[in-house]
Amino acid sequence: MLKIGCHLSSSQGFLHMGQEAKRIGANCFQFFTRNPRGGKAREWDLQDIGRYLAFARENGIADPLAHAPYTLNPCSKEEDIRNFAYDIMLDDLRRLEHIPGSRYNFHPGSHVQQGVDAGIAMIADLLDRIFQHPFSTPVLLETMAGKGSEVGRNFEELQRIIEAVEDPDRLGVCLDTCHVFDGGYDIAGQLDQVLQEFDRIIGLERLQAIHLNDSKNPIGSHKDRHEKLGEGYLGMEAFEAIINHEKLRELPFYLETPNDLAGYEAEIARLKSVYC
Repeated sequence: MLKIGCHLSSSQGFLHMGQEAKRIGANCFQFFTRNPRGGKAREWDLQDIGRYLAFARENGIADPLAHAPYTLNPCSKEEDIRNFAYDIMLDDLRRLEHIPGSRYNFHPGSHVQQGVDAGIAMIADLLDRIFQHPFSTPVLLETMAGKGSEVGRNFEELQRIIEAVEDPDRLGVCLDTCHVFDGGYDIAGQLDQVLQEFDRIIGLERLQAIHLNDSKNPIGSHKDRHEKLGEGYLGMEAFEAIINHEKLRELPFYLETPNDLAGYEAEIARLKSVYC
C-alpha cells in the first residue's frame, strides 16, 4: 500500500488532521509543531490526541511527520538564536512523546558566513545536547537546495553532521525531491545513480521519509521553489518512478506542493493510480 499524505494545518488539533487526511484519501500527514515563522506554541490537548490515536488505528493512518518551524537555526552566529533552536526542539520532542510512531524533521540551518565546518559543528553540538534526553522520536535532517549559506546542500554535508553526533542512531534523513533536484541531483533522469550515491555516502537505511515536490526551477538552480506535481522541471514520470522504486516504495511520502486540500486530494489520487 502506498503511504501518501500531505501537509495539514494543526490549528484545530490532531483528530481534525486525522479526519482531513481520511477525507482526501491520505493515510499519513505532516504538520508544523507550531507557527512556522514563530516560536510559542499552545500546549497540546491530550484528550484530542487520545481521540486522534483511536481514529488513526481504526482508519489506517500512521507515520505523522512533525516539521520544526523555519525560525529554528542551530548554526546561527548569534548565541541566543542557537539557544532558541535548542529550546524549541526540546519542547517539540517532549510533546511528540504523546504521538507514537511520529518523526521530527528539521532544516539543518544556515551558517551565515561562518563556513560549513563551523555550521556542522554547531548543529552536532545542539543534537548532542538534545540527545541527552531519552526521547523516542527519531530526528530527521532534511536535504536542502543549497540557497545562501544553507547547511545540508549535498549528501556529504548531511553525513558529516551524522558522523559528528555522539549518538547517530537517533538520526535519519528526509529527502525532499525539489531540494535535491535544485541541489544538482538528477532524480528525474538518473534516479538509480542518485540513490546509489546516497547509499554510498549516507546509507539508505537512514532514509525515513520523502517530501514529494516538483520544482519551479531547473536542476542545480539552488532556488527551493516548490511546484505542483507534473507542472515543474521534474515531471510526473519522475514521481511515478520514485514512488514505485524498490528502495523507496515502502517509505511514507508527504506532499508539500502549493495546493489547497482539493489539490492535494487530486495529487494523492493520481499517485495512487500509478502505484504498482
